[in-house]
Amino acid sequence: MGNLYLIRHGQASFGADDYDVLSPVGVRQSQALGEHLAQLGVRLDRCIAGSLRRQQDTARLALEALQGHGSQVPAVETDDAFNEFNADGVIRALLPSLMAVEPEALHVLRNPTQNRSEFQRLFALMVQRWHDGDHEYDGLETWQAFTARVNGGLQRVLEGAGSGDNIAVFTSGGTIAALLHLVTRITPSQAFALNWQIINTSLSLLKFRGNDVSLASFNSQAHVQLLRAPELVTYR
Repeated sequence: MGNLYLIRHGQASFGADDYDVLSPVGVRQSQALGEHLAQLGVRLDRCIAGSLRRQQDTARLALEALQGHGSQVPAVETDDAFNEFNADGVIRALLPSLMAVEPEALHVLRNPTQNRSEFQRLFALMVQRWHDGDHEYDGLETWQAFTARVNGGLQRVLEGAGSGDNIAVFTSGGTIAALLHLVTRITPSQAFALNWQIINTSLSLLKFRGNDVSLASFNSQAHVQLLRAPELVTYR
């Protein structure tokens, strides 16, 4: 069987003007992941990343660390199918209706770093409405379109995979949630309940034989837990 490692990107710059940049913690997480893969003796046959900067940089830093321990590493392939859903678009589309029942929502969303737990609660509400289809916004990628995009990426990976290949996919939490939904048939709500638990640079493992795919492990945190550095366990 082959192994498909789903890797969430390192911590991005939450609350900054450009979220799509790894924070110093995100850089260290990415390096720790590569070092951990080297210690495990993982040999990667392919590496695929979405086109977002945080995904690409996590892949680059992890592979550099892996290579620094003497491992051969593949070039990073790019596939937009593994990009995150448009979180900003979801907020813009769902915020007006949410404010009718959550009058402080705009203030919280404008000041996310000062209201982290409340931001997460409100964002989770909007994401639920999004995947339930409870919105009218022509320019927003629907949950159905998002999962179709992600599934297309998965099928391309499987079509190009050799028997027994080890393949790393550097992606985002929402994309991993969509893959869990597709592979395990859990509901979107259940998938996103798991999504909120996915830490930055965690490893989830899918096993595949041909087009048959199954979940083997989820959200492994060993690479940061072994460092005994709790500051490296982050969720956003």
